[in-house]
Amino acid sequence: MDTRRTHLICAAGLAAIMIVVTGGAQSGQSPARLPARLDAYIKDYVKLTPEQQKRLLAGEPVTQLLESDPAKEVAIFGAVWVAAPIARYVEAVKNIEEFEKGDNFPVTKRISSPPRVEDFDRLSLPPDDVADLRTCKVGDCELQLGEAALVRIQKETDWSKPTARADVERSIRRLALDYVTAYREGGNSRLAIYRDAARPTFVAQEFATMLDRMPSLTTYLPDLKKYLLEYPKVTLPKSESFLYWQTAKFGLKPTIRLNHLTIADQQTHVAVVSKMLYASHYFWTAIELRILVPDPARGEGFWFANVNRSRSDGLGGFVGSVIRGKVRGEAEEGMQAALKVTKSRTENR
Repeated sequence: MDTRRTHLICAAGLAAIMIVVTGGAQSGQSPARLPARLDAYIKDYVKLTPEQQKRLLAGEPVTQLLESDPAKEVAIFGAVWVAAPIARYVEAVKNIEEFEKGDNFPVTKRISSPPRVEDFDRLSLPPDDVADLRTCKVGDCELQLGEAALVRIQKETDWSKPTARADVERSIRRLALDYVTAYREGGNSRLAIYRDAARPTFVAQEFATMLDRMPSLTTYLPDLKKYLLEYPKVTLPKSESFLYWQTAKFGLKPTIRLNHLTIADQQTHVAVVSKMLYASHYFWTAIELRILVPDPARGEGFWFANVNRSRSDGLGGFVGSVIRGKVRGEAEEGMQAALKVTKSRTENR
């Protein structure tokens, strides 16, 4: 089993756990139906069992794996009732540096608008990644980097000098600044192209095809889908967004992620969507879509519905099928845990 696939097993559940989601139970008698649009989506696409439906209506968190491309994708749905105002959750998300903080997130940093190189002062590569860069070649590198970025780092680094590590990290910070600046100017067309396999992987293309498999966007939220695909040419009414980066400690290797988070206040719900722009390991792209739906018939609070999709290599073939089973199992466990933890955080703030 190759190193990349071993790492993927150890990072199983990352996409689910890294979504800071909320959930909880509601005491007393509750209505026997979900809000109409949420109910229709769950029946048509999630297909909960009668027992799962019963548990959800009783206020318990439920999860369900969704249809996805088995060769490179994991997708999971989670939902729960949260007995707290929607505004409380939204305000917490806006303070992303505190919201995604803990042992698994040594650093989370909101990026300025416009971005500044100082925003990346705390960005640091693990020693293994620095060592890997010394021998990296295009098409053969553990660290995910586009060809131009890899060539630039090697050109700017004299490995014989004692300052080599500091020089590499200076280059990485500048590359991160250039990357998010380019994304703000050109959107998905400026996302990375990885050449770690026989065929290049275009992150923009992977993201677009991944979104096409999300009826929650295509059928129910077409304006949000258009925004995610065509930003910055397209704006989304009654929304705000920001970029942030973080170091996540999952699997065998700490992973640096760059994300674009958008909060859209719509008439019937609030959407919170996090779009992964870059990950130094494991994933090509990912999306975390959280829909907050009020339900006056049930009382104060909201339904928290989450759809999480991620794409990676290492899931195809016979060995990949074994890994895929482990990843899917860990993703369900991670989503369950995240729903419970964030319920407590949201309701007890």
